[in-house]
Amino acid sequence: MRKVKILWTDDEIDVLKSHIFFLEEKGFIIETATNGDDAIELVKQSDFDLIFLDEHMPGMSGLETLKMIKSIAPDIPIVMITKSEEENIMEEAIGSNIDDYLIKPVNPNQILHSIKKNIDQKRLVTEKTTSEYREEFGKISGKINTAMGFSDWLSIYKELIYWQLELDKSGDTGMADVLGMQETEANHAFGKFIKANYLNWFDPSNAVDKPLLSPDLFTRRIFPMLDRGEKVVFILVDNLRWDQWKVIYPSLNNYFRIEQEEIYCSILPTATQYSRNAIFSGLMPLKIEQLYPEFWVFDDEDLGKNLWEKELLEKQLQRAGKDYSFAYEKINNLAAGKKMVDNISDYIQRPLLVVVYNFLDMLSHARTEIEMIRELADDEPAYRSLTFSWFQHSPLLELIKSLANHDVKLVITTDHGSIRVQDPVKVVGDRSTSTNLRYKQGKNLNYDPRKVFDIKKPELAFLPRSNVSSRYIFAVNEQFFAYPQNYNHYVKYYRNTIQHGGISMQEMLIPFVSLATVG
Repeated sequence: MRKVKILWTDDEIDVLKSHIFFLEEKGFIIETATNGDDAIELVKQSDFDLIFLDEHMPGMSGLETLKMIKSIAPDIPIVMITKSEEENIMEEAIGSNIDDYLIKPVNPNQILHSIKKNIDQKRLVTEKTTSEYREEFGKISGKINTAMGFSDWLSIYKELIYWQLELDKSGDTGMADVLGMQETEANHAFGKFIKANYLNWFDPSNAVDKPLLSPDLFTRRIFPMLDRGEKVVFILVDNLRWDQWKVIYPSLNNYFRIEQEEIYCSILPTATQYSRNAIFSGLMPLKIEQLYPEFWVFDDEDLGKNLWEKELLEKQLQRAGKDYSFAYEKINNLAAGKKMVDNISDYIQRPLLVVVYNFLDMLSHARTEIEMIRELADDEPAYRSLTFSWFQHSPLLELIKSLANHDVKLVITTDHGSIRVQDPVKVVGDRSTSTNLRYKQGKNLNYDPRKVFDIKKPELAFLPRSNVSSRYIFAVNEQFFAYPQNYNHYVKYYRNTIQHGGISMQEMLIPFVSLATVG
């Protein structure tokens, strides 16, 4: 068994040598620092199981050091050591998420007790989580094998994400790998379900378990709120998955409480051009192209694909006979986000405020193109952690906090999710074929039909054709499309990147949440 490694930071560390010898005799590895700066550097360089931190040090204080360490390694238990009279210091330390505290002078048995309490607690949590997931593994597999309707898949996906987040906390990477394989198994079965049922959702003669789809959001969720006289702030965070929503929500619960939390289904392709335009227009893409050709751009056209969201929403309001005025803003950078926070009182004068936040989509693309981002988000727990870190320091959180001071109904949703791709599938297309890695639209596509979901008649899925003989194909599970030319380079570059456009639970099963102010 690996020995427990402890960092002890105190400017009078020489006085504590007897305590350190005592712990080393008990089998612990002890490293020391005499100031906050050195402690922070050691945390960056090495993995510790526990940190003892003196509050009263020259230079950087214990509290300042605590905050810095938590920003670097938030999961390391920290035990603060202070003087008995520093009650206000301890209140602040507890508020800063310390795991334990000791009052000077400390004796070796107190130290030993604190170590066991914190280290064993983490071990017990890990063991309990692992044991509980082992018990659920068979039940989840049974649900995957017997799933019949869309509601069954909602239940399975929520359960898988719950265990992902629990195992993230426990740090059991071995069991997380098992869960990853089970998620892959589920996605294979979900892909078969979509192939068998997706087109039926658009056939009025079929009474099927049809989910809430992208074009339904305003009609079935937002308009009823407005009709009740509620002031609605609709925030669409591009590319927000269900697991990412679950990670960021705890940052909001002091300001807003959940009234309705559900998963709805993105249309295919799960790409911004299709799904987001469907949300704001209230129409499937084919209908947008037929009714408003000036607002539709085909894949092979070299123009922006989401330039008319405000106009499409205006058209939807007109068709529905709604005369509600609204403000619309798209946030693409930090400056725009801060400007909106500063002027929020002006924005919420109207019944409806619509905000589109593009950061997560930009993050997924940056992860493909920038090596540093790829290393920061090397796996799914790291990607969730990066999402949380961004949100904690984003103008979006500041915007939500400021909205809590107003009587508004807050809606947070997205247009599609994303998936980490691993498995290349060869496809051949001509120059006009769309470039997305998870779906292709074109007239001369050559592919293995057993590996994809192909829609030879796009009108059945209410998808427009750029050419009379165009068809759509969709990647399933963790696939991505690769051209035969320069195949090995292409596969190496795009494998383990985060993409969207195809068929998976992560891309299609996405959050729609309405929240009310606390109090």
